[in-house]
Amino acid sequence: MVDVPPATASSPWTAANVVTMLRILLAPAFAAALAVDGGQDLRWRLAALGIFVLAAATDRVDGWLARRSDSVTDLGKMLDPVADKLLVGAALVLLSWQGALAWWVTVVVLVRELGITVLRMVLLRYVVLPASRGGKLKTVLQTVAIGLYLLPLDRLPLVVDVLAAVVMAVAVLVTVLTGVDYVRTGLRVRAEQRAVPPAVTGRP
Repeated sequence: MVDVPPATASSPWTAANVVTMLRILLAPAFAAALAVDGGQDLRWRLAALGIFVLAAATDRVDGWLARRSDSVTDLGKMLDPVADKLLVGAALVLLSWQGALAWWVTVVVLVRELGITVLRMVLLRYVVLPASRGGKLKTVLQTVAIGLYLLPLDRLPLVVDVLAAVVMAVAVLVTVLTGVDYVRTGLRVRAEQRAVPPAVTGRP
């Protein structure tokens, strides 16, 4: 179930949000490195892996900073999943384009991610929908799976290739299940808000 805590009033220009914005800026740098020579250049592929790992690490850092300084903001709640989606989306599209990953995997994940982003935008008039525990698990699984696929699998033992496929399969399953949970929560929130009298909500 998705937790929907009340928004925390705070300045949006926090250290945590700056780190999140850095992760957004790292996404195009990662994509550019992975696109060199169609991903066949070992040095650039490893560079892309390094950028991806760095960007993924900032996801832990911004959360830690926000909790440590008690500076959770609505902007941070919105930017954090957007940053994750940009990085993951770029990785999946490029991996499929290079033939390392089936296109149906990329399509399923991106449709889910874009759909939930639209849902968040629709619900902004009611509440800022943060990442749930299941959503965070989904992000971890996607990150690990993509990290494995970014390795030069053709130069590694077959077991690494199999491990990458298994982790990606689990990541896709969790991605779909958490997407359904978000939709259920969104429908519940909308129904609850519509049931509140206008005098209470302050909306005509």
